[in-house]
Amino acid sequence: MTFLGLLPAVVMGLALGLLGGGGSILAVPILVCALGFGAKEAVAASLAVVGLTSVFGAAEHWREGRVRLRVALVFGPIAAAGAYLGAHLAGFLSGAAQLSLFGAAMLAAAFFVFRDDGPGEESKEPSSDGSTARLLLRFAAPGMGVGVSTGLVGVGGGFLIVPALVLLGEVPMEAAVGTSLLVIAMNSFAGFAGYLGKAESRWGLLSIFAALAVSGSFAGAYLVRYVPQHALKKSFAAFLVAMALFVLYENAGALL
Repeated sequence: MTFLGLLPAVVMGLALGLLGGGGSILAVPILVCALGFGAKEAVAASLAVVGLTSVFGAAEHWREGRVRLRVALVFGPIAAAGAYLGAHLAGFLSGAAQLSLFGAAMLAAAFFVFRDDGPGEESKEPSSDGSTARLLLRFAAPGMGVGVSTGLVGVGGGFLIVPALVLLGEVPMEAAVGTSLLVIAMNSFAGFAGYLGKAESRWGLLSIFAALAVSGSFAGAYLVRYVPQHALKKSFAAFLVAMALFVLYENAGALL
């Protein structure tokens, strides 16, 4: 069961590399359902694994020139602060409540995936004077919101970060994927720091899980130029809806 539970880690990495998000959406159910982690333990572990996987994925996108560093350095710290806060707020929630919020976050992610088709290639990062200040104003609210959700339920926020980068940061879709991974890494590590001492970590199992996920992220970063993004995102969104409904169903009894 453990071996079979580890194999989906590659799929998780592929999702991160291809879409710039989706890692935690997959990691938490895998850790809970396939590997027997508790809710809080799974949320903390997913943040560590997704953060590490995102670093390697972002490095591959950086090599291909698909990371907007200035945008990431504006959005990332805001989201990271929110993630650290969210991790502390999670202490007031039961495991069932966290997983139910996670299911709701999956439905929200699916909505964003269904409706976002990305901008044309002509889109570019703003370069006029004062654009960094404008980015701070644009990203303050969404960055904090994504960060708090990361700390609360272990969702790295890629499916919220990518639309924010595209619509508010005027970043092309392909570059938004790589930039999102860098933001997710900052976000996830800050959230994990908030869980230190509050949730047990199975480092041996997580190391294998992370290694497989990193391999998947490299493959995803390479394949992103060849895979039709529209069809892939719509199919993944349908999968998110199915997983969300399953998670909500499984935890409805505990909440009631």
